[in-house]
Amino acid sequence: MAALIELKYFNTFWLKKIKKITDVEPTLISGVTPQVDSYDAGTRTITMNNAQSATDMNVGQETTIIWGNPAVIYRSYIAQRLSDTQFVLGTDPPSAPSLPQNVVLGKIINFDNIPQGYPVSITDADDDWLIEESRIRGGYNNVSVDFGVKAYLVEDEPNQLHRSSSLIHSGIFNSRTGINQTNQFSVAEDITRTIDPANGSIQKLYAEDTNLIIFQENKVSKSLIDKDAIYSAEGNASVTSRNLVIGQNVAYAGEYGISTDPESFAVNGYRKYFTDRDQNVVCRLSMDGITVISAYGMTDYFRDKLSGAASNIIGGWDAHNKQYVVSLVQKDTTTEPKIQTLAFDETSKGWTSFFDYVPNQVFSLNNNYCTAYDGKIYQHYKLALNTQARGVFYGDQNNSNVTFVFNGAPSMVKNFQTINYEGDTGWKMDSFKTNTDTTLPITNAIFVTTLEQMQNSLLVNRFKLKEDKYYADLVNGTPSQNGEVVWGSSSSGVKGFFGEVTMSINNSSVGKKELFAVSTGFVKSS
Repeated sequence: MAALIELKYFNTFWLKKIKKITDVEPTLISGVTPQVDSYDAGTRTITMNNAQSATDMNVGQETTIIWGNPAVIYRSYIAQRLSDTQFVLGTDPPSAPSLPQNVVLGKIINFDNIPQGYPVSITDADDDWLIEESRIRGGYNNVSVDFGVKAYLVEDEPNQLHRSSSLIHSGIFNSRTGINQTNQFSVAEDITRTIDPANGSIQKLYAEDTNLIIFQENKVSKSLIDKDAIYSAEGNASVTSRNLVIGQNVAYAGEYGISTDPESFAVNGYRKYFTDRDQNVVCRLSMDGITVISAYGMTDYFRDKLSGAASNIIGGWDAHNKQYVVSLVQKDTTTEPKIQTLAFDETSKGWTSFFDYVPNQVFSLNNNYCTAYDGKIYQHYKLALNTQARGVFYGDQNNSNVTFVFNGAPSMVKNFQTINYEGDTGWKMDSFKTNTDTTLPITNAIFVTTLEQMQNSLLVNRFKLKEDKYYADLVNGTPSQNGEVVWGSSSSGVKGFFGEVTMSINNSSVGKKELFAVSTGFVKSS
């Protein structure tokens, strides 16, 4: 008679292929429909019309053949692989075959000859098969298998629970004994810490010394690791050692978080940089707390740009120039570039430059500044100074330009007459604009060696070299207004309170092109 056995524990195992799983699409093997040409009833051997690779057709795999009259479905499996064209089936057919017929391959349904049935000569060797325990402990570093989990368990709350603002930790790895418990999560221990859910989900974790920096959407805080804080009656905190992995959580001052842009995070030493698109600011977390670095002359810019940022905000640390680099993707591209990349310099305490490159990722490695774009990694600033062109980003040549403002005697209406610069040859002036006028552009200086070049240069407003300085006259390009009298030398120059100048250079020429200083000459406007 049958016996009733109470099952207290159970365990399950999974035999899997860790490289290519032989579960092909029906009738599709390397673009060829497999076909059976002949069948040996004595040995149950089928012969194929074309060769089949060992990774497409092998032992244990389900086969389906339709033959006979009337049609009979013959389902079996491959018991043995004799060659690339001959295979032994595991069961006898129900009727005599009518060949040739197509064979449809399915998944592995028989495991009698696995993995021995897979030849070592092919890419998938015997050791490509793995037996894995179904539980989370999985027998990691174990030499034996225990009973498993309890067979009967009552779940009072069967619904799935998402805890986006909580932390959980596993066991530890003991380097002295070699015992690894990082795959164990003990329900009997207090291993969960919940951070204030009102501040949004946890987006980024960063370990610094014995503190865990936690970046939520609307808050930044730190949790003590292997220690806790005890407060006196006066409210003073003292740190004490405790048997805790994650200790007390302490929030930083300021209602700033990382929003949903953990990609904007960058770190250099004890300084952490990130963006908060909800507050429209860029922040730095250091030993003195959180500082809004977008307030260094760029408050309005980031107020407009961060609120319009569409998808990712990419940030990283430039170890070469010691700068925080951030790239913003814009929603509205009607009047401005889609993506703008700019850098913050700690030495000057300001935002120093815009860049033309559009990175997918920004990072530094071995003091080299690198970016990733379109699946490739590019190292910046790597060139022979006098043999290679500048401004090449991701294979595209880009020119360099500098825009700045002349604003001496800001309350006086001036007539800007000349402009000069100190630096290398090749620089030109694209524009010189005031609040009322604009000038004609000034081309780069050339070295005149022939009479023809001298004659041509007379008709072009160029920079001219004199005593190691390049200079040129400013020619007004704005039409005269009604009531405005212009004559003689006053026809040159532009008038206004200030002058906005853009200098540029063609980077296709090799070598360094330095722009050391730019100045202008002006008189009080009459």
